[in-house]
Amino acid sequence: MQQKLKNSKFELIQMPPQNTQSVLLTVGNECVIFDPWGRATDWEKILSERGLTPRAIYATHGHPDHIAAAPALAQKYDIPWYLHTGDFRLVGWGNDLLDYFGLPKISIDDVRPRELEIMRHEILPGLIMDVIETPGHTPGGVAYYFPDESMLLIGDTLFQDSIGRYDLPGGDSKMLFQSISNIRGMNLPGHTEVVHGHGMATSIDWLHKHNPYFHN
Repeated sequence: MQQKLKNSKFELIQMPPQNTQSVLLTVGNECVIFDPWGRATDWEKILSERGLTPRAIYATHGHPDHIAAAPALAQKYDIPWYLHTGDFRLVGWGNDLLDYFGLPKISIDDVRPRELEIMRHEILPGLIMDVIETPGHTPGGVAYYFPDESMLLIGDTLFQDSIGRYDLPGGDSKMLFQSISNIRGMNLPGHTEVVHGHGMATSIDWLHKHNPYFHN
């Protein structure tokens, strides 16, 4: 295993109006954004103030609270935003939620997402990320695992002591439980930090002890 990059940083960002755990990952002055909730202009302010150059946007799934700012940021910085093809049809679904929060509505035709390949990627210099399919909450749900950083971004598949909904369009309880079983079967190190789409971050050990859906 490679050594952890000394200049890499994972930061949980709660953009207003507070709802979703977005993640800003930086290596030096380059960055990628995961699940960009909120207004693109607020993200632009953070990036400008910190002198960061965004390289890509990744979503764990296609619900509006995880992709709200993705099309506008992709257009502003001329960068790709990635989504599993299974969730392409969800882009624009749930715009009522964005309207409720006073956010701009989005469409698949604004800036189309790029197909997310299920493989190992080097997303920034020296930073390795594995893409893991986790369908169930949505058809195209994924998790992102950083083996050298001991970090798992799991979206809405699992929460601290519960699981994601499967009663929304494309949800499937059988697939969700299988996805959770697959994550558990990876036998990730217990100290691996787990970032959920909502609520506090936990760890693999914490989930084993406190989440009834993650018990062996």
